[in-house]
Amino acid sequence: MRIALHTKVRADRVDAYEAAHREVPPELTAAIRAAGVASWTIWRSGTDLFHLLDCADYAHLLAELEKLPVNVVWQARMAELLDVAHDYSADGAEASLPVVWEL
Repeated sequence: MRIALHTKVRADRVDAYEAAHREVPPELTAAIRAAGVASWTIWRSGTDLFHLLDCADYAHLLAELEKLPVNVVWQARMAELLDVAHDYSADGAEASLPVVWEL
């Protein structure tokens, strides 16, 4: 399944956000792949971040990562950089952007 997400980086933390993503922990990327993600791309336009994930089951992905120690640390780091963070709540699986049009 393809999932699109929208988050926002703080204007004063753009460089730190991009630097962090050059150093994503290998343990985290391995866990993301093990949870069924084939690819995850993030684009930035100003402070808007657009994520596109190809995964087997987005709800399963969230459940696998929510309490994983390396992800908890990563999300704490991201919380310092983001105005709008990724949502791991029970409703998080419904937080993806709705499809408006496809070709």
